[in-house]
Amino acid sequence: MASTNDRIEGVLLGTATGDALGAPYEFQPARGPELPVEMVGGRPWEPGEWTDDTDMAIAIAEVAATGADLRNEAAQDAIVARWYEWSLRAKDVGIQTRSVLSSAARGDDITAARARASSEALHEQTGRTAGNGSLMRTAPVALAYLDNEDALVSAARAISELTHFDSDAGDAAVLWSCAIRHAVLTTELDVRVGLHHLDADRRKLWSDRIEQAESARPSDFANNGWVVAALQAAWSAITTTLTLVETSRADHLRLGLDAAVRCGHDTDTVAAIAGGQLGAAYGASAVPLEWRRVLHGWPGFTARDLVALSNAIVRKGGPSREPVYSGLRIDTLAAHPHDSNVLLGGAGVLRDLPPEVDAVVSLCRVADDDVPQGIPHVEVRLIDNPDPDENPHLDFVLTDAVRAVEQLRAEGRTVLMHCVEAYSRTPTVAALYGARLRNIDIEDALQDVLTALPHANPNPVFRNALRRLGNVNLLSEGTPRHG
Repeated sequence: MASTNDRIEGVLLGTATGDALGAPYEFQPARGPELPVEMVGGRPWEPGEWTDDTDMAIAIAEVAATGADLRNEAAQDAIVARWYEWSLRAKDVGIQTRSVLSSAARGDDITAARARASSEALHEQTGRTAGNGSLMRTAPVALAYLDNEDALVSAARAISELTHFDSDAGDAAVLWSCAIRHAVLTTELDVRVGLHHLDADRRKLWSDRIEQAESARPSDFANNGWVVAALQAAWSAITTTLTLVETSRADHLRLGLDAAVRCGHDTDTVAAIAGGQLGAAYGASAVPLEWRRVLHGWPGFTARDLVALSNAIVRKGGPSREPVYSGLRIDTLAAHPHDSNVLLGGAGVLRDLPPEVDAVVSLCRVADDDVPQGIPHVEVRLIDNPDPDENPHLDFVLTDAVRAVEQLRAEGRTVLMHCVEAYSRTPTVAALYGARLRNIDIEDALQDVLTALPHANPNPVFRNALRRLGNVNLLSEGTPRHG
C-alpha cells in the first residue's frame, strides 16, 4: 500500500510538473535535442508556475476531496462555479472553455446544466468542440474512483461534456482516466485498458489512433490543440522514451516529460497530460526535487498542497493523518561533520529553527503547523522501513535528496536536514552528501556522521543503498564543494 500512496500523490503532482515544465515553450515549434527543456517560466508564467491546465484540474479535485460524487449534478454545479470564479481572474483560459463558461453564466450564477447546454450549442453551431481542454484536467477524476471503474467512466465523460461536447473529447477523457487509475493500482502504463468502455463502433478507431502514436514521434502530432493529437503526442512521449530508461524506473518520468515538451505547439497541455499518467505509474517520489521545490500556482498552492489534495480525494472527505511525534527523540541537533553549514536534526527543531538556518530539507512527513515559512523547504518522500515497497525508487530518492542539499548550499544557504529523530533517514542522506562532498569512502563518511549522531542507526536497506551508491562515481564536475 505504501507505494500505492506514492502513486496517488504523483497524479496531480505529475500533471502540474509537466504543465509548468511545458509552459515556457507553448506555441513554439518542435524543440530539437540540442536545446534545453527547463522549468524557467516565461510570460506570463513565473518559473515553476503551472497554467490553466492544472488550475481546472484543481477545481475538480477540490470538489472530489469533499467526498462528493462527481456524477451528481450538485458536484458538477460546484465544479463549474469554481471554474467560472477562477476564469474571471485567470492569466489564461482556453478559448472554448471561456466561450462556454461566459455563455452559461447569468450574472455571477452558473450551473452545470447551463454549461452543458452551452457546450452542446457550441458543438451544434461549429462542429468543433474537440479541443484538448477536458483531457488536460481529467486526472483527479481517476483518483476519485480508484474503487469503481464504471463510475469513473461516467464521471469522466460527464465532466468533459461540461465544456467539450464532442465525443472525441469524452472518449479521450475516459481512456486517459482509466489508464491513470490502472497505473495507480498496478504501476502499469496501458492506455488501452479503457477501450471496452467506448461505443463498439469507436473502439477500432481509437485502437488505430493509439497504435499510430506508438509508431511515431511526439512532434509528428503538431495539431495537438485537438484532443486526439494531444493524447497521441502524450502517449508517444511516454512510449518512445521507455526504452531510454537505463537505471531507475523513476527516470522515465523525467524523460517522458522532456519528450512531451519537445513536441512543440501546445507543450504545457501535452506535458500535463503525460505527467498525470507518469506520476500515476511512478509516484511523487519520481518527480525531481529541483522541480518540486519551485512548483506553484493557483490558488496559492505548492507541490505539498497538491500531494495533500490527492490524498484528500482518495479519503473522500475523511480526516487527514498528521504525524505523531509524542515520546520520540525529536530535538536532536548536530552539525554535519563535513560541512558545518548543514545541520542534522529531528523534527522538533522545526519548531525553533536556529537563526542561521535559511533552508530546510525534510526527509519525513511534516505536520502542517511545523512547515517552515518564508524559506525554501524541500520535502523528500523517504520511508524508514526495510520493505522494498516502501521506497520504490530508493537510490534515485537518496541521490536526489543529496543534490537538493548541494543546490541549496551552492546558493549560500545554511541547511537543516532532518527526519523524525535523526535516527535512520538523516544519517543515510548525510553520509552520501559527505562522501560526494569530500570524495571519500562511503563507510568512512557514514562513520563520521554516526560519530556526530551517536544514537543513530540507519536501517539495513539504507546501508545497502549507500554501499551501492558509494561504488558508483556520483561525483560530477559540477558537484559543489563547500568548506
